[in-house]
Amino acid sequence: MTLSFIDWNVAPQIFTLGTWEVRWYGLLFASSFFFGYILMGKFFKMAKLSENALDRIATYMLIGTVLGARLGHIFFYEPAYYLAQPIKMLYIWEGGLASHGAAVGILTALGIFAYREKLNYFWVTDRIAIVVALAGFFIRMGNLMNSEIFGHVTDLPWGFKFYRAFPPGTEVLPHHPTQIYEGLSYLLIFAYLIWFFYKKAGKPATAYLTGVFMISIWGMRFLIEFLKENQVAFEANMTLNMGQWLSIPLVLFGVYLVYYSKKQHTK
Repeated sequence: MTLSFIDWNVAPQIFTLGTWEVRWYGLLFASSFFFGYILMGKFFKMAKLSENALDRIATYMLIGTVLGARLGHIFFYEPAYYLAQPIKMLYIWEGGLASHGAAVGILTALGIFAYREKLNYFWVTDRIAIVVALAGFFIRMGNLMNSEIFGHVTDLPWGFKFYRAFPPGTEVLPHHPTQIYEGLSYLLIFAYLIWFFYKKAGKPATAYLTGVFMISIWGMRFLIEFLKENQVAFEANMTLNMGQWLSIPLVLFGVYLVYYSKKQHTK
């Protein structure tokens, strides 16, 4: 059998103007907010909520996502590095965003938003879950364009040789393109969530979509982590890596929410 693989040597920059770069990751990250804003606009319009409220939730989401993702990476993965040089915490353009931290940041920001707007918390999260699932697809595609967060070496025919992730002259072997595995999983989850939302005429049982989102997104993350290279050195001696340990409570929370939703619906 002839070993097949995919050569991946795509530049992370779309174009450069002097010292200013436009990168694929930034474009895809921004796209997640753009399409999320459009979707939330439709959901808010169905509920007869104002456009001002839509702008406010977009602001909360942006702050919660970026702040949570950054702090999550700092404290979950590299606390010693950033505590030794705190100014580096502000250098987001150097990388270092954790999706588990983003989840905590988003849930917290939405709690504040729901309280201030006098809305049911899970009414808000059920709709945001749809948007965030789609955003997960865009962000993982951004990781692909950055040649980062990939899997172990593989002899499968769709293995990717991520040339830019290794020093020049190094022998580069094919790796699992786990960014694609995750991205496509999130896209399918998004498809189910939005299908179910409209199937229920925009009125799904409270907390159900949030629960399904938690179980499916973090469940897939837990499974795909078995194929991934470790992100930081301390994970080398761990049975489960940091991403898996952080996913477990989120999956359990999702199971509780589905149970809670079914119980409330029965009542």
